[in-house]
Amino acid sequence: MGADKGPEEVIAGVAIALKQFDVLDGVIIVGNEDLLNPILITAGIADDPRISVFHASEVIGMDEKPIQSLKQKKDASLVRTVELVKIGTASAAVSCGNTGSLMACATLRLRPLPGVSKPALATVWPSYNHHFVLLDGGANPQCKPENLVHYAVLGRDYARDALGIENPRVGLLSIGTESGKGNDLTNETDLLLQKISDQINYCGLVEGFDLFSNKVDVVVTDGFTGNVTLKSCEALWKTLRTIMKEEFTRTLPRKLGALLLKGASADIKKRIDPDVYGGAPLLGLGGTVLKAHGSSSKQAIANAIRIAGVVVKNEMNRHITKNITAANQTIRNESIEDEADK
Repeated sequence: MGADKGPEEVIAGVAIALKQFDVLDGVIIVGNEDLLNPILITAGIADDPRISVFHASEVIGMDEKPIQSLKQKKDASLVRTVELVKIGTASAAVSCGNTGSLMACATLRLRPLPGVSKPALATVWPSYNHHFVLLDGGANPQCKPENLVHYAVLGRDYARDALGIENPRVGLLSIGTESGKGNDLTNETDLLLQKISDQINYCGLVEGFDLFSNKVDVVVTDGFTGNVTLKSCEALWKTLRTIMKEEFTRTLPRKLGALLLKGASADIKKRIDPDVYGGAPLLGLGGTVLKAHGSSSKQAIANAIRIAGVVVKNEMNRHITKNITAANQTIRNESIEDEADK
């Protein structure tokens, strides 16, 4: 109910997902059933046995404060969706609603998986010839080295179970690739990640130049840096797109040239299309939650639903629990040995 384009776009996305992807057993649509039922009829999927509607009478607006909204609107569609995951009625939650409210609700209701210190928001980015995962995208601006170590495991497992990368390469974002060149957080985290490098395929420090060079498949950073990086790249792309449109339409010869390049332009758009993965997962919780952009298209929503189904099918959270436990144990053992040496 919280999507910018309204529930019509969400239901259109559900229809696409059910038609295109066989990974789904069914979809529960959460919201005001009086509004949703006519839309389902118009979309031609009201009688689909794989669809059910769970009534929720309230909607959390995009401008509402997270904790306050959760207290005041306990029957909000966003809240009920997460609760369906908590009680096991649903295997995963997908929402286009208020990001802060979704993260707060998911964290409070589902709680972190055993051994995970803090959840992380992961984003999938297009590059020259592959996609890579960056986390944290903004869930936790303040982080400790332990948090970033856990993000490395979370990102590695998501890249493998959602993107199908067999042995994802993990890098830690810094201002240079030389050890000791970052701040205290990155330097301490680098040392810890080196201790579990055989478990997560840690490739060392990476800098901004390396993000789009296919050097790593997972980029780890704190939520503050990750969010700034994410929004800066989005703003840069929007600016370049606007400039290109202005220049290609400035004169008649350029307009004719743009027509000749129409096919290439379409192919470029496909290669960098953010709708391919549709949503940003909140990793490390006792349930699968994906945050789709508020302005998501129907195809982006369909792909977010697909990814949710894939990570559930591939048992990502079971893998995370196992691998976090192993990483924590290795670091503890290394610490004990270091103290003994002293």
